[in-house]
Amino acid sequence: MKICTLQPRYSFNEEDIQSCFEGIMELMDRCDSTMDIIVLPEYSDALADVKGKDGFYGAVEKYNSKIIEKARETAVRCNSIVFVNAGYPTSGGVRNTTHAIDRKGNIVGRYFKAHPAPSEVKTDSEGGHELDVAYSYEYSSPFVLELEGIRFGFLTCYDFYFYENYPQLARQNLDIIIGCSLQRTDSHEALSIIGKFLCYNTNAYLVRASVSLGDTSEVCGCSMVVSPKGEMLMNMKNQVGLGVCEIDPHKKYYKPAGFMGKEKAHCEYIEEGRRPWLYRNGGASVSLFDNVKGYPRLCAHRGFNTVAPENSMPAFGAAVALGADEIEFDLWSTKDGALVSCHDDTLDRVSNGSGKIYEHTLEELRRLDFGSKHGEKFKGLQIPTFEEILREFSGRVIMNIHVKIWDCDFADLKMKEMVDLVRRYDCQQHIYFMTSNDKAIRKLMEYAPDIRVCVGWDGNKDPMSIVNRAIELGAYKVQLFKPYFNQESVKKAHAHGILCNVFWADDPEEALHYFDMDIDTVLTNDYLNIYNAVKHKMKG
Repeated sequence: MKICTLQPRYSFNEEDIQSCFEGIMELMDRCDSTMDIIVLPEYSDALADVKGKDGFYGAVEKYNSKIIEKARETAVRCNSIVFVNAGYPTSGGVRNTTHAIDRKGNIVGRYFKAHPAPSEVKTDSEGGHELDVAYSYEYSSPFVLELEGIRFGFLTCYDFYFYENYPQLARQNLDIIIGCSLQRTDSHEALSIIGKFLCYNTNAYLVRASVSLGDTSEVCGCSMVVSPKGEMLMNMKNQVGLGVCEIDPHKKYYKPAGFMGKEKAHCEYIEEGRRPWLYRNGGASVSLFDNVKGYPRLCAHRGFNTVAPENSMPAFGAAVALGADEIEFDLWSTKDGALVSCHDDTLDRVSNGSGKIYEHTLEELRRLDFGSKHGEKFKGLQIPTFEEILREFSGRVIMNIHVKIWDCDFADLKMKEMVDLVRRYDCQQHIYFMTSNDKAIRKLMEYAPDIRVCVGWDGNKDPMSIVNRAIELGAYKVQLFKPYFNQESVKKAHAHGILCNVFWADDPEEALHYFDMDIDTVLTNDYLNIYNAVKHKMKG
């Protein structure tokens, strides 16, 4: 099977877009009937560094239909399968799309770039192209297209950098991975390494098409064909033109699976020893990041505590299983420095113990019953540690973590320990800390500026007080405390880019009222009842 990659000229001067477009059209005219697969680079309808949303959308409007039609004509004329990356207009904007065209000129599949680059996601005011990326916030398995007995997978530019996706591609038993790309800042050596690494780990061929930045450029370019063994079969580097290569798409690479082992694909050998619990959060069960998940939201205060003991693993699990956007829980430090979750500083209400939590060691607390007072069926339930909560639920829900020891200004704020645990369980983007202690907030923002913080109520009944504190601190959120807030305080917070939680609403009408006030997140002790009342307001 003969493969052909097109590598046209690309320009950083947007005034060159017409000549660059004419160049890729001429390259398609040079394709012939000996070619079975023809691959074009990313953004074949925008082959120059167009600025902002207007520039990009203008290029798509002018060139998109022309490049798609030319690709279809080329498929028919050459009796070839053609892959062309060009914008795909939707009701939400334009998507970065690889269009698959069969030998008869029919579009038989579309791959939407799985990992839109920051420049594609950013709005026009932020200097981005403001593409339609809504689809990328929903779980999807890898897009696989089977044509003529060949299984095609896809990567586009930024996709190549997400190596954790390679095992998922390997599971699809692909024959060829189509890579429409730019990667304008990577060296030829780096691009070669990435391509070889991909193929060796997926047991598939890579056919990658990019653009040339000129004869002297040592970056970008590198339209290439790589074998499943990781062999570079063709590499155009910075050459403008056609790259042609012969392959057998069904030829795989097998090696001994360990010393004296049976021959297997490298990915099969790796699967035998995989330990996914050692790696980053990943997969369909992972919640969207806090800064991506939409509003308004409901937060299950102390977990779903109408069905299970508050601040317990069953209460948190029930809330997560019901699809809660957020859970809230409280942290105390024990006498021996362990971080545990309990609302009160005393034990009497929630357990068969007495006295202060911080006057007991973790071992002493573990001997207490934290379940029976909610119901006999929970008898023997133990107090959970912060690490146990993270181990079970990190990445699966947003966590509103009320640090009670900061409210009380303990001598040891345990800040390093908390931050270390959050980093260990890779959930920086799924948590935020909440406290009424402004001094602790400043320390946290200095110590871990990447971790978000929510300003809690400090007892001041002035509706504007908590908002003014948050503005001064530069905080992410405020947790308003009823009844000491009003519409004006919400409006002022939003005007300064500060999100508003409200504690609390267990009455459906009250929760609806808060959403009508544009409250972002309502905390509730009765998650399912309130969710059923307000779900028509929810975006997720």
